Amino acid sequence: MPGKEPGKDVKEVALVLGGGGARGLAHIPVLEAFDDLGIKPCVIAGTSIGAIIGAAYAAGKSAAEIRHFTTDVLSDRGKVMSRLWKLWPDSFSAMFSGAILRFGELDAEKTLRAFMPEDIPETFEELEIPFKVTATDFYGNSLTVIDRGELFPAVAASIALPFLFRPQIVDGRVHIDGGISNPVAFDLVEAPGRIVVAVDVVGMPVDEDPSRLPSRIEAAFGASQLLMQTITTMKLRMHTPDLLVRPPVDGIRVLDFLHAKTILQKTEGVREQVRADLARLLEG
Repeated sequence: MPGKEPGKDVKEVALVLGGGGARGLAHIPVLEAFDDLGIKPCVIAGTSIGAIIGAAYAAGKSAAEIRHFTTDVLSDRGKVMSRLWKLWPDSFSAMFSGAILRFGELDAEKTLRAFMPEDIPETFEELEIPFKVTATDFYGNSLTVIDRGELFPAVAASIALPFLFRPQIVDGRVHIDGGISNPVAFDLVEAPGRIVVAVDVVGMPVDEDPSRLPSRIEAAFGASQLLMQTITTMKLRMHTPDLLVRPPVDGIRVLDFLHAKTILQKTEGVREQVRADLARLLEG
């Protein structure tokens, strides 16, 4: 509750931020609701884009700071291209100009360092809030949960969607995007008496004409969406988090990062709804 000092009577709240590409910018209004209530999560679990935003929040960045940084960088095509061009001129120029891009050739960790604030800590141990990152062990066909050691390689593994990024080596094993095995990892932070808030931003492939054949990259990203939706649906049949937030993200494409302001405007109502729902859970 707003202004309430931490104490024994304050319930623990865990925050789970799921994967979904640019749809994950809708996590920001959820963080703003936490800040409105003066609630600091006891632990954060992040997958893919949720790992990026979760890392910034766990590092002590406020929701307002994350919003400002995101819109300042991503809403300006010139700033985006400037950051990318210095690292991979051919690949990123092709991606944003609509030319054919060779799948899976981009370096996830270098991309993170190009777009995340410079003062994000290098290790999990330096974060202000305990943080868990999910990735998928490619050869082991299993979920890997990383919560210690180097931060950037862990987040890079979590975002390593095969159609876009090269796989990442973590602890000597090949890893890809965490959403492939656990898109909304609310089961990782459950504990007796703890409130779990989970944000699902996967969405669904949407088009006004259901008979239109998707492009190659649309089909690849859409297939990953369908897989993640199936996994989440199966998990929810077994049990659900205390508060499941599903922002209105259908129609937002995976790589629509240049439309950051529009995405935030579209999902603005999430802030008030989460604030009200979480306040009720805290009072219950």
